[in-house]
Amino acid sequence: MFAQVVGILFPVFAITLVGFFIGRWLKPDFKPINRINMDVLVPALVFSSLAVMPMEMGQLPLITASVVAVLLPGLLMIPICKILKLNFKVWAPSNMFRNSGNLAIPLFTYTFGNTALAPAVLLFVISSCAHLSIGVALLSDGNPIKKMLTMPVFLAALLGLLLNLSGIGIWKPLYDATHLLGGASIPIMLLSLGSQMCNIRLSGLKVGIMCTILSFVTGAIAFIAIYLFIPLPTLHLQMLLLFTMLPPAVMNYMLAERFDIGPEKVASMVLFSNFFSIITLPIVLVIALSLG
Repeated sequence: MFAQVVGILFPVFAITLVGFFIGRWLKPDFKPINRINMDVLVPALVFSSLAVMPMEMGQLPLITASVVAVLLPGLLMIPICKILKLNFKVWAPSNMFRNSGNLAIPLFTYTFGNTALAPAVLLFVISSCAHLSIGVALLSDGNPIKKMLTMPVFLAALLGLLLNLSGIGIWKPLYDATHLLGGASIPIMLLSLGSQMCNIRLSGLKVGIMCTILSFVTGAIAFIAIYLFIPLPTLHLQMLLLFTMLPPAVMNYMLAERFDIGPEKVASMVLFSNFFSIITLPIVLVIALSLG
């Protein structure tokens, strides 16, 4: 089991470490790279995956479970924030919207193989759409639906699902091109995540530890609810366990900075929680593999 866990996590952490060294010594500006990744490469990955993904009623439990995994931690944070006297807008999003892109997609594919890619992308799309609708609504008074409808990832998902559900299918050369383009998104996600680790400051350690603990508590409760009430095949159950225990998404910081909702605290939550995943992910992965 130990060798299996190491073999799964090594590619993820090794590429992330390369990203750290790149950020440390070369100090590149990842903003335009991340923009290209989120607006071109990730939509290509989403489109090529959803266009050929078997769409059946059997996918409904996975969709339901992913919604529970996102929304239930947010509901749990309402009493938690009142008891601990925390700012809900600062703390709730990091418990709701986890690293379903940079970390989850590579982790799922390295752990379970290509059969996990389509459901991993589906989880990512649902989480991203919820983040840019519900998440933005939590932080602003604007129209989150308009923002979501202009997202390349959302449009790519919509087009992929349309081709899939209509039975039209996708032209093979187009699939090959988008599949090849989308494949580049995964290593770039990990390199970008690694470069973000250079920004860790010890002054935010307390906030980072507290966020990691709360994230585990809310995630564990969400998974227990999913396990008890939503029938899922073993693969999807294993993926949901990992999904509910992921650290916060980097986008939490981007939105907190944009709306000026405790950006320094959110930065500490995101960076330290992702850093602590070096310790937490192997533990969760062992539990997930034991479910098989």
